[in-house]
Amino acid sequence: MFFFTIRRIIGSVFVLLASSFLVFALCSASFDPLQKYRQRQPPPSQAFLDNVREQLGLNDPFFVRYWNWLRGVVTGDFGKSVNGTPVADQLITRAGVTGRMIIAAMILAIILAIVVGVIGAVRQYKPSDYAFTFIAYILIALPTFWFAALLKEFLAVKVNQLFGKQVLYTIGEETPGIKQFATSNWELWSDRIGHLVLPTICLALLSFAAWSRFQRASMLDVLGSDYMRLARAKGLTYRRTVYKHGLRNALIPLTTVVALGIGTLFGSAVITETVFVWNGMGRYLLNDGIGNNDINVVLGWLIVSAAVIVLFNLIADILYAVLDPRIRLA
Repeated sequence: MFFFTIRRIIGSVFVLLASSFLVFALCSASFDPLQKYRQRQPPPSQAFLDNVREQLGLNDPFFVRYWNWLRGVVTGDFGKSVNGTPVADQLITRAGVTGRMIIAAMILAIILAIVVGVIGAVRQYKPSDYAFTFIAYILIALPTFWFAALLKEFLAVKVNQLFGKQVLYTIGEETPGIKQFATSNWELWSDRIGHLVLPTICLALLSFAAWSRFQRASMLDVLGSDYMRLARAKGLTYRRTVYKHGLRNALIPLTTVVALGIGTLFGSAVITETVFVWNGMGRYLLNDGIGNNDINVVLGWLIVSAAVIVLFNLIADILYAVLDPRIRLA
């Protein structure tokens, strides 16, 4: 297990290096750091533009610029935005905001996918299976922004009316100024949880819908396998056979789907943050990065996202070995 993990870590490092190269190449071809100067009225002289190009290192060869940028990223320096603020400081703050939403959504989606997938497989073609299938297909077909808007307009309003006070919040990741007037940590975190509920439900349900279908199909394959029939023939109860022998093997495909779905979850988080006005990485990318034609912000967002995706795929590889010890020898 130790050497298996080391091999996967080394492989992940090479994948991340390749990702960083592709990210830098694409951004270098797509963004013009001098665009903000060219848009000024009156336009600056060519001598001024040449001086700025020299200061930014744009006259250096591509591989030199890539090495300088990568060396800074490794040391935690992502450069500065067009506003002069360090990109690393903004990324750290906003990654924490986005992270709590994505982690909460992942945990909820995985639990729902396993429960619904197992029930659908065990009770195949029963009314509960048809009901879960119908709900899953409806959720898969819903656009993220529209589902988020529905939650804001209907669920939040009904719940708040039921409790007679504001329990679910539709704007922001926390109440403005809550850190100054909160009398305890619980008051601060309860406020954040109230803001977290709707974005988490939005991301979790849309992800769970697809993941539950994979879990159901995987569980059906396991239920029809020879070793499951052998376990039943040895006298094990059906429930024990399903949960002790079947579920463990059926989780392996779901692990793959979840690991690969992290990228989709990040994309959905960008839209969700926009709808719920969260100051996380998604709005940072759209408003400060793409909106301001800021290459350092976009580069920072993309490399952090790539690192998270590679990390979760590494975790998935390790979970494979835990769920099926034969994979350690592959």
